[in-house]
Amino acid sequence: MSKKVLVVGGVAGGATTVARLRRLDEDLDIVLFERGEYISFANCGLPYYIGGVIEERDALLVQTPEAMKNRFNIDVRVQNEVTKILRDEKKIEVKDLNTGKTYEESYDYLVLSPGSTPLKPPIPGIDAPNIFSLWNIPDTDAIDAYIKENCPKSAVVVGGGFIGLEMAENLHGLGIEVSIVEMLDQVMAPLDFEMAEIVHEHIKLKGGNLYLGDGVKSFHTKDGKTTVTLQSGKTIETDLVILSIGVRPNSELAKDAGLELNERGGIVVDDNLRTSDKDIFAIGDAIEVVDFVNKNKAMVPLAGPANKQGRIVANNIVGREEKYKGTQGTSVAKIFDLTIANTGNNEKTLNRLGKKYHEDYLISFIQAKSHAGYYPESLPITIKLIFDLDGKVLGAQAVGYKGVEKRIDVIATAIRFEGTIYDLKELELAYAPPYSSAKDPVNMAGFVAENILNGDVDTIFWNELEELDKENTIILDVTNSEEREMGYVEGSINIPVNELRDRLDELDKDKLIVSYCGLGIRGYIASRILTQNGFKAKNFAGGFMLYRSLFCKDKEDCGGKSLSEDIQYTDHGEIKSVGTESGKENILRINVSELTCPAPSKEINIAMEKLDDGDILEILSSNPNFSESMKVWTKNTNNTFIKGKKVDKGFLVTIKKGLNK
Repeated sequence: MSKKVLVVGGVAGGATTVARLRRLDEDLDIVLFERGEYISFANCGLPYYIGGVIEERDALLVQTPEAMKNRFNIDVRVQNEVTKILRDEKKIEVKDLNTGKTYEESYDYLVLSPGSTPLKPPIPGIDAPNIFSLWNIPDTDAIDAYIKENCPKSAVVVGGGFIGLEMAENLHGLGIEVSIVEMLDQVMAPLDFEMAEIVHEHIKLKGGNLYLGDGVKSFHTKDGKTTVTLQSGKTIETDLVILSIGVRPNSELAKDAGLELNERGGIVVDDNLRTSDKDIFAIGDAIEVVDFVNKNKAMVPLAGPANKQGRIVANNIVGREEKYKGTQGTSVAKIFDLTIANTGNNEKTLNRLGKKYHEDYLISFIQAKSHAGYYPESLPITIKLIFDLDGKVLGAQAVGYKGVEKRIDVIATAIRFEGTIYDLKELELAYAPPYSSAKDPVNMAGFVAENILNGDVDTIFWNELEELDKENTIILDVTNSEEREMGYVEGSINIPVNELRDRLDELDKDKLIVSYCGLGIRGYIASRILTQNGFKAKNFAGGFMLYRSLFCKDKEDCGGKSLSEDIQYTDHGEIKSVGTESGKENILRINVSELTCPAPSKEINIAMEKLDDGDILEILSSNPNFSESMKVWTKNTNNTFIKGKKVDKGFLVTIKKGLNK
């Protein structure tokens, strides 16, 4: 007699399980129960359907009950809710939601794939008709219909995780003004704070409003408008609210059956994904997993692991024993033009586990280009690599515009194979100018990590600056004078790196010298010069670009003195007379995106010398912080900053020579 396998819940885990089971055993009696109408849909694609990026609703339906029956001979029962597990009898109790009738079904093996549910805390006014959560197809239909019928002008997204930020992007794409409210001091919890700050800057650049470190106290809805009152007392008036606060595991069925749960309600499983009942397996969002890096228990609700778990369970049911080795939390998200990716453990996780920087782990922090800098449209990638004192890679985060997920995937692979920073530096990765550099950013992260482990450079990070003994520390800016006009660390002294060897007598060997440049490479070179000449030196990781994003939010300068997206840029820079709203204007357009520091600042000065007062200079750069730098530069040089924006080929800044009169 054939074995009977019942699977509770579809989507990623459940649908994968039944398909794999059938491919392995044609004789199994397989039944899939789903209390909703859809057994397998692309939940990660839901925000993009609402935003119109995915045009066809049917594209979200990965598998239908009819297709599953026809191809795999699976008995699929949608809108059938499993209400009880009768473990002693090896039966389940099921309610047909269409008829209201209850029936029982026996099993040899039971697989639980119940998923999770969005959190909906008891906030006053949370049940208003214009307040939604996004988790499934019916949620998607409801939000889509509301937008089409009511044409909201504004929206508040509560929660700065994956779904919240993806919804913010897609609502913004529909022309809706978006505000994001996050109780933590940052969005994207898998990132460490300094990496999240890059995301914050980008959201603001795109016109989004951010309310960080502030939760929702109440909602008050009247005449289709909702007033969102925050814990701080601030209020936001909006037409639409999307809740994306977090999820909880759907483990009530397992709990009522007496299966072991953890303190967060996650179903406890062994490394074969068996529950405390040997004939019942569990997978997906609802289970407790092992963190692959630190080997502690964790809850990681991601689609990739759920799919793999479904395959492993199917293998185990048919006798092909396989173990689930843990989840490392590799993920990626697109937030407006920015790509954010991570894998393994971040610093926050390590600190929570009692691990300490310098004592248990180290960090390399680099800012590299997505491909060869001399090839057009090369854009920056920031990579934070975390490794232990033996060089074993523990985690990585990357933020940028192109090629971000490629680099994180390489590092994720290294982590899965217990790789080290030495492996990263030795990897032979595909190279051609449009795709990478001869020394790929992954290699560069490994090189910098090796320098740190070997003691070739001593690095200081942003959160260590306040701990410095200011009386016995020199902050050394090794950029050139033109760059310094774009801002600098208050209290720093300036000696360009190319002049440093000839000016060492200006520095005190009894003091610690912290060098910095725009991104970090010249600061590193300076620290090597200083160290080999008997100075105590550290390099500030991330350079002034990171310093500005963290410490210069509320003022245009940082220690400084008290048009069209389809423009075809030319290197020679011809002054052209162009008709504008204010009449004819002389415009000079230059492209500094392929130049490395200090060349961009020199090119800007040369260009300005060609212009008369009132003429316009448009500059294309690959530096995301270029707009902020030019605000400071124009202030210090008595010119006028007009605007800065992200365009397809980089970041476009428009300035006017002279001051507005």
